[in-house]
Amino acid sequence: MVLESAVVATPAQWLAGARPRTLPAALAPVLAGTAVAEYESGAVWSKALLALVVSLALQVAVNYANDYSDGIRGTDADRVGPMRLVGSGAATPKAVKAAAFAAFGVAGVAGLVLAATTAWWLVLVGLVSVVAAWFYTGGEKPYGYLGLGEVMVFVFFGLVAVLGTYYVQVEQFSWAALYAAVGIGALACAILVANNLRDIPTDKVAGKHTLAVRLGPDRTRGLYALLVGAAAAAVVAVAVATTWWALLGLGFLAVAGPAVRTVLGGAVGPALIPVLQRTGLAELVWSVLVAVPLIALG
Repeated sequence: MVLESAVVATPAQWLAGARPRTLPAALAPVLAGTAVAEYESGAVWSKALLALVVSLALQVAVNYANDYSDGIRGTDADRVGPMRLVGSGAATPKAVKAAAFAAFGVAGVAGLVLAATTAWWLVLVGLVSVVAAWFYTGGEKPYGYLGLGEVMVFVFFGLVAVLGTYYVQVEQFSWAALYAAVGIGALACAILVANNLRDIPTDKVAGKHTLAVRLGPDRTRGLYALLVGAAAAAVVAVAVATTWWALLGLGFLAVAGPAVRTVLGGAVGPALIPVLQRTGLAELVWSVLVAVPLIALG
């Protein structure tokens, strides 16, 4: 038996545990919200940078928090996807938990600066976001185990992230920002749906009742395609509210299309890992292709 104090992960393992391939999902909402702000009123780039720090830090914190919570429950013991620190024994639960809270702290500091320069009620939004991130897989009754993970992702990595980025820069509401938030949220959800589709067999054994487990493989595959379709519709909505040049955003389908074909084609297990990568890239491409004309014409 390895003593807990003797377990020390390497820097490369900590980097892998932070899951850097998920970071485009943190960049995309900030880029989308900032682009709409620039088009409509003029972006405040210093605040955009702070919003990016918040988003990236929260993403890393969620990744470490999920690693910790799933690891101590044993749901990562037979994992198909990327290495997990606790589940693999590369790091102690205590160390991974500390890393998660350190990342939450970075997000909190940047968030406080944004609140102090915008509106103090944003502190409450930040606190709710942190609580939601932790109890996704943490606590006695994590809602991620109850099939509510997709709701959390859509709300916090879509609506809150995009609208929050937009609001701290212009301090007003925008339909275009809302449409962008829906598009980003839909693709963020699609990433989770693909992840949970891959993990249905092991999640069932672990008693993790994700939405994919509840829906079953066939309906989960349909949900994935529906979310990609919703992201495409959101591009059109943004274009109607801003400029038709925003329709360039439909170029994300060149990346998402093959992923949809793979999912609907019945891929399982490791064959779904490229889908996760493509969906994350599709979300980033969506934000870039929508943002470029908005920023250029802003």
